[in-house]
Amino acid sequence: MAEATQAPAQDGDEPSRRRGGLAAAVTAARETRGALASVFRNPNLRRVQLALGGSMIGDWAYSTAVAVWAYGVGGATAVGVWAAIRLTLLALTSPLGAAMADRYPRRAVMITADVVRAALVALATVCLFLDLHPAFVFVLATVTSIVSTAFRPAQRALMPALANRPEELTASNGTASTLESLSFFLGPALGALLLVVADVETVFLVNMATFLVSTLLLMRVQVPRAATTPPAPSADDSPADAPKESFLAEISAGFRTIGRDRDLLIVTAEVAAQTVVAGASAVFTIVMAVEILGTGPEGVGYLESVLGVGAIVGGFTAIARASRRKLAQDMTYGVMLWSLPLLLVTVWPHPVAAFAALLLLGFGNPLVDVNMETIIQRIAPDAVLGRVFGALEACLISTMALGAALMPVLVHWLGLRAALAGVGLGVAALALVGLPTMRSLDRRLRRPAGLDLLEAVPMFAPLTAGVLESLANSLTRVSIAAGDVVLNEGADSDRFYVIESGLVEVTQNGAVLRRQVPGDFFGEIGLLRDVPRTATVTAVEDTELVALERNDFLAAVTGQTEARMAADDIVTRRLTV
Repeated sequence: MAEATQAPAQDGDEPSRRRGGLAAAVTAARETRGALASVFRNPNLRRVQLALGGSMIGDWAYSTAVAVWAYGVGGATAVGVWAAIRLTLLALTSPLGAAMADRYPRRAVMITADVVRAALVALATVCLFLDLHPAFVFVLATVTSIVSTAFRPAQRALMPALANRPEELTASNGTASTLESLSFFLGPALGALLLVVADVETVFLVNMATFLVSTLLLMRVQVPRAATTPPAPSADDSPADAPKESFLAEISAGFRTIGRDRDLLIVTAEVAAQTVVAGASAVFTIVMAVEILGTGPEGVGYLESVLGVGAIVGGFTAIARASRRKLAQDMTYGVMLWSLPLLLVTVWPHPVAAFAALLLLGFGNPLVDVNMETIIQRIAPDAVLGRVFGALEACLISTMALGAALMPVLVHWLGLRAALAGVGLGVAALALVGLPTMRSLDRRLRRPAGLDLLEAVPMFAPLTAGVLESLANSLTRVSIAAGDVVLNEGADSDRFYVIESGLVEVTQNGAVLRRQVPGDFFGEIGLLRDVPRTATVTAVEDTELVALERNDFLAAVTGQTEARMAADDIVTRRLTV
């Protein structure tokens, strides 16, 4: 009897699981589509994404052409020496380029970088046409890469100002990661095609055109005035006794910020571990192609293609998961996917295992990149956000170079399979150790209580999502019983209040001015005019309030031009009643 009653349930479970899996896939697809739509409905995000995608495709085509040209000039040695010098200089100059993103308006930094790079590529093209010494082209190509160190940090630091909510910010980062994966395919393919039908000079000119198109798109981006990063104050603007920040202190601020914030430090450590594997992959993919695929070094292209396919799928997955608010955990899982799949090749050195491992590595890459970018944008101070990205970039370039240098030694000493096991287990162990911290970080990143109330206050509308989240995290909850006084006319002005529930009455000299309901606010007049309270506020019924302390309120409102104008307008209207 028992067996008879259990059989139908078991038969019905499989279709249920299938329907559940299909429903989950449909939901993920819908979430991905919705997140992408929100990015491209936002005209500013759309223009930045198109500018970034176009210039990255041009950059990959340009890099392909430079490598082919360099090989023709001096063989593999010329390509290797130039790549080593270029990476070293990029690691050294990234903090300096990123400092520009915090010192000057970020959109202006991006536009300037595009224009300068277009000019440098144009000069390199002229050098090729005139058949000048190859050193000129090598120098110009290297300087072009160095100028690029200002573009990406400025773009990453600008995104929080253009996104309307945290989920849209994550979706925007996911879109950028997906475009980066696509450009990895399209750029080299475009460069190779143009080299077949035309020449290196043509590829250079195409890259120059992508920078100019990017410039035109960025010129149409409307950055909220409240979010525009002002230039650093000049000597005339600063108090005479204000200490001056040294050049070294300014460019190292990103490193100091990471070092002081435990969460940022753990994020940097985990992503750095992932890039050790990324650097090592330049070596082990070639060894896999030779020893496992049996195709010779040429087979590395097949493995890289599978890696790219995984990255595209992973990018869409990262976008779909934007609403789950598990950024730090997803990033950690991405790091694990950049390590544990290597063990598959260790235990089963077969072409299927090699392709499967590279597919999973590619899938994990956007989970790391997208969530890492969003985490940093959410928790790093805006004033040093560009430099934090620059410091991170310098660390990642260095660890990538370390992986590339370490892997040949490990392969020679231990063999491919043992080397992959050592790298995979080491990185996975680091990710597992950091997982509790990542879970704690996700709690820090959750939408704070009271944020909805602050978003509805007109004077806060111009503030960026990051500033609003910071304010919400500093809110104090206040409970007032019916009949109790919240604040007295003539008292010191120390707080700004928003009503969460209940009802209050505002009186002045005994006369009732108005009654306020949930969503209304009070207390701003005394704070903004720096005067005692101008009215008495009494709870008509049991009331729940959220309060901002004086300094937090004034720093947010008076520090942003549009917010201050909106606040002054509210004060003027209330004082004239």
